[in-house]
Amino acid sequence: MKADSFDVIIIGAGAAGLMAAGVCAGRGRTVAVFDKNEKAGRKLRITGKGRCNVTNDCSPREVIEAATGNGKFLYGAVNSFTPQDTMAFFESRGVPLKTERGKRVFPMSDDANDIADALYAFAREKGAVFIRAAVTEIIAEGGRVAGVRANGRTYQAKSVLNACGGSSYPGTGSNGDGVRLAAKLGHTITEIRPSLVPLVEDGDICREMQGLSLKNTGLTVKDKSDKAVYHDFGELLFTHFGLSGPIALSASAHMTESAANAYTLELDLKPALDEKKLDARLLRDFEENRNRIFANSLDALLPKSMIPVVVRLSGIEPEKMCNAITKEERRRLLTLLKHFEIKIEGFRPISEAIITAGGVAVNEVNPKDMSSKLVEGLYFAGEVLDVNAYTGGFNLQIAFSTGYAAGMNM
Repeated sequence: MKADSFDVIIIGAGAAGLMAAGVCAGRGRTVAVFDKNEKAGRKLRITGKGRCNVTNDCSPREVIEAATGNGKFLYGAVNSFTPQDTMAFFESRGVPLKTERGKRVFPMSDDANDIADALYAFAREKGAVFIRAAVTEIIAEGGRVAGVRANGRTYQAKSVLNACGGSSYPGTGSNGDGVRLAAKLGHTITEIRPSLVPLVEDGDICREMQGLSLKNTGLTVKDKSDKAVYHDFGELLFTHFGLSGPIALSASAHMTESAANAYTLELDLKPALDEKKLDARLLRDFEENRNRIFANSLDALLPKSMIPVVVRLSGIEPEKMCNAITKEERRRLLTLLKHFEIKIEGFRPISEAIITAGGVAVNEVNPKDMSSKLVEGLYFAGEVLDVNAYTGGFNLQIAFSTGYAAGMNM
């Protein structure tokens, strides 16, 4: 075989590409992995704030249900390489795992490098070779793949896997090259937009509470017709621009970028208490603080940095004595605590998104083996496809499952 000729060329040494490389090379194919970065798995190494939420310890059905669009496309891939297969893979390669809240799975070390290193070692041990170069073109002749162009050279291959990722974190190499290469070969590209991205507030409420993290908060996304389009519960972070944290990121997946400013978030600051119990709590607190002013009576109820905001929004005079607060004023405060509204202006830049929504249209890809229906010998895996899911390890599982399917069939 020629030095510049391989059975399979994989573009992108991320989660999907590395899994595909090891699986395919393990089947006896000659495999070359092209990546512009000095180190494989660069984006993988920073995911989950460097901890790497590697999968979710759930059923294949739950992974499919966690996809915010095109979940049915994943049925074959996720059932062929399940979350349990992912966990067994890393455990067998010397990376012990642990499961946390929401069935999120992390390396015991809390170090994403352990996940990336294990995948890289897997591909290398099976015989894949790595070439540091940016692929500028996928060559197709007569309706089938012939190779790629990189470094001004032509590399021949019978199959090419496009596993370039999306457009988030461009500094890691995930800069939209994958969809551009696919589009040149005639594939339809669904609009690229940020998903799992922090939200920008229309106002200054969040700025006043920046740095405050709430661990048990209810969140409801409402559209301009006041219809609830998403509900979640969990951790939230107030920032200088708006909101971040797991439930804010998941909420973004339910907002179309062009209409992001049509949405309002409604926070339930006391989700463990229904309105009757919360009213009783407020009555008790006001009785205990009956000789104090309202502004100094909420210490046991709310975080310190939130109190001035709630006092202002409640419309209750800050200097009013608690024993003089009326039933109507207490009702207003209760409503505020259960329905704390934040108007959304838009998203942070796509470069700050954990993943991107949109990509190669899945109706042009065979869901069984990830092969292109338009170009023989062309395959896709991972974030370059128009499939994405909520936070919780689901997106990496999709990368591993689609990468495995491609690796088994190229």
